Amino acid sequence: MFKDLGHTPDNRDAAFAPALREVPGVEPPVQNVRPPAVRRKGAISAEEAVRGILAGDRVALARAITLVESRLPAHRAAAAEVIRECLPHAGKSVRVGITGVPGAGKSTFIEHFGKRLCGQGRKLAVLAVDPSSAVSGGSVLGDKTRMEELGRCANAFIRPSPAGGALGGVAAKTREALLLCEAAGFDTVLVETVGVGQSEVAVRTMTDFFLLLQIAGAGDELQGIKKGVIEMADAIAVTKADGDNRVRAEVARGEYGRVLHYLTPFTPGWKPRALACSALEEEGLDAIWNLIREFERLLRAEGTFERRRREQNRQWFQTLLREAVLTRFFERPAVRDILGGVEEDVSAGALPVAEAIEKLLAA
Repeated sequence: MFKDLGHTPDNRDAAFAPALREVPGVEPPVQNVRPPAVRRKGAISAEEAVRGILAGDRVALARAITLVESRLPAHRAAAAEVIRECLPHAGKSVRVGITGVPGAGKSTFIEHFGKRLCGQGRKLAVLAVDPSSAVSGGSVLGDKTRMEELGRCANAFIRPSPAGGALGGVAAKTREALLLCEAAGFDTVLVETVGVGQSEVAVRTMTDFFLLLQIAGAGDELQGIKKGVIEMADAIAVTKADGDNRVRAEVARGEYGRVLHYLTPFTPGWKPRALACSALEEEGLDAIWNLIREFERLLRAEGTFERRRREQNRQWFQTLLREAVLTRFFERPAVRDILGGVEEDVSAGALPVAEAIEKLLAA
């Protein structure tokens, strides 16, 4: 049939379309036309990234962070150049680490807290770290969805990044992203952790003020002390202090305040405090920000602020040095050639682990 008409089955709808147009009430079939391919942008150049960051271009900032987070060897040199050029323009923000138990409302708190800061003329960057799947390695990266209103603020920049298996549940390049945000002119940076225990330690080493969000009646008080999280906090905020939960939140605030009284402060010269707040009703948020500002003024006056920043830079150097040594070690051909066999011998119980390590180091 189609042969007689001079058409193939693939374009038969187009062949009959003129005839169908003449039939009242019958629409011609839609042709299966493939849309033109969308050309994806390549990695941003180092020069373009630096120029955009220093101009406060949020698109350039986002692309630069993607470049820095890239694991491709071809991007290492450009990423290093971006960091080097932006470093002299960084360091002028107040860095706040935020963590909390699951269900404490970290995203809700950050959104409403951030909106108030933007309303006061602050330029806010939020670095939110999403947990990566241990099975697929993927991340939802849903913080832009959870903080939709904050994302529409002209003075706000939200960057979700996957933890990607990095130790402590903090993205491997969070420090670099923080520096780029500062170079772009953001004077307040919030670093939200995934709250997996060790993440608090990692965030504590890259921020100035460490805020722990808790909820009333969660039975986490003693567990928090055991993990040492409360000992690292510069302040505890009991969230959801509204409605029927207001009284319980105030009771929990008092309990945490008494606990903090008996603990050695993580920051010398500072007395950690416990507060209660409601993000939805925006109550207590100004008190938290005022506390952070008081903390900054006190530490700057005593010289503790800059000393802590220098110590954090030293820790950052040591961390990157270890990572670089490991990367170079596993990239050596002599190691790659014997690594598989050594692993098999260890797995089979034929080679002690200590001896296997010495064998690899000798290679």
